[in-house]
Amino acid sequence: MTVRIGVVGTGAIGREHIERVSRVISGARVSAVADIDAALAEKAAAEAGGARVADAADIAGSLIAADDVDAVLVSSWHAAHAEHVLAAIAAGKPVLCEKPLATTAEDALRVLAAEEAFGRRLVQVGFMRRYDPGYRELKRVIADGGIGRPLMMHCAHRNRSAPERYTTEMAAQDTGVHEIDAARWLLDDEIVSAQVILPRATERRFPHLRDPQFMLFETAGGVRIDLEVFVNCQYGYDIQCETVGETGLIRLPDPARAEVRAAARVGTEIDQEWGGRFAEAFDVEVQAWVDSVAAGAATGPSAWDGYAATAVAAATVEAQRTGAVVDVDLVERPAFYA
Repeated sequence: MTVRIGVVGTGAIGREHIERVSRVISGARVSAVADIDAALAEKAAAEAGGARVADAADIAGSLIAADDVDAVLVSSWHAAHAEHVLAAIAAGKPVLCEKPLATTAEDALRVLAAEEAFGRRLVQVGFMRRYDPGYRELKRVIADGGIGRPLMMHCAHRNRSAPERYTTEMAAQDTGVHEIDAARWLLDDEIVSAQVILPRATERRFPHLRDPQFMLFETAGGVRIDLEVFVNCQYGYDIQCETVGETGLIRLPDPARAEVRAAARVGTEIDQEWGGRFAEAFDVEVQAWVDSVAAGAATGPSAWDGYAATAVAAATVEAQRTGAVVDVDLVERPAFYA
């Protein structure tokens, strides 16, 4: 079976996924694309080998519900994610939604309710950290008790620079949300509170942005998590994660790089953008999703994971604004997502 995929949103990540489906993974092809930018959509359709360009004014009807689309990949503007995912559920089609699932916890709850009413999981959220070899090794060791009971987690998410449109809130909603989900998954524990500490700001930023930030979380089981988000660090794209347990610690390895000895120095290259660092994880993620669509059973990060991460991010934004420790207001997890 070749899974025919409709791609909603043909910006940077959308085009990467189109390239991935067309030239890297097996068992799928891009059959239709849609974007509010008609020129981008036309270019993406050509790159996909002549995919159909759907009507951006009616994405639900012209792409999501279309007969030539078996599954939907959502990489549109974040505020539109919930709308497109809800349309996929209404059409009874599996959907891989890039993070975040929604920009508000209320919209994410609408997705949960719709999927539960449909009666079968259709939604996978694009938390690709779960498909990275280093993160998977962290998960295995922690789950096997290799460091004893986890006590603390230290994380960092650093970008070389951020565009002018990047806001203080996006540090939680768009950037930190990856580590929020990774921490929940690694620890198998929900985050129940958030706090933000704003240290001295870098001068290498736009004036409206507070950068860097320290985000402090606590889980239901009492694990303390600190996350440094620094999106103008200048030197590259750097992702760190370390978990300290009662009998040891485990640290995420840096990407494998050849060691260069030259000009009186020893060193390795540092990734400059996220695409290189997580290319393999994206490949594995999308292949796993396509395989699950063909098998008729969703297996990746669920709509519940998307909702929980969105709720934590929302509490973190409130903590940014107030300086207070903010409780995460999660609904009781439905048995459907047990």
